[in-house]
Amino acid sequence: MTAETDTQTTTGSCCGGSSACADGTAAAAGVTTVYRVTGMTCGHCEGAVTAEVSALPGVSSVKAVAATGEVTVISEAPLDLEAVRAAVDEAGYELAGLA
Repeated sequence: MTAETDTQTTTGSCCGGSSACADGTAAAAGVTTVYRVTGMTCGHCEGAVTAEVSALPGVSSVKAVAATGEVTVISEAPLDLEAVRAAVDEAGYELAGLA
């Protein structure tokens, strides 16, 4: 799913509401938000952030990438920014905001 450049958040799926994408993969439903996290340098960092953010209610997927500092989260509804900030802080890193 590609995030909109102005808000970096989209709702829905990449397949326009169909249950499967053209390539046969299942469509991801929910809200996709990309956050910027500082301090991640390796796979261990990615795992720590992923574990803490994944524990937030409504989160269905988290992908942290240390090389870019981006954490992509798919959730049922928009997440409270302060809850995400607290989860990232618990992992030992800093939430810089939306990517």
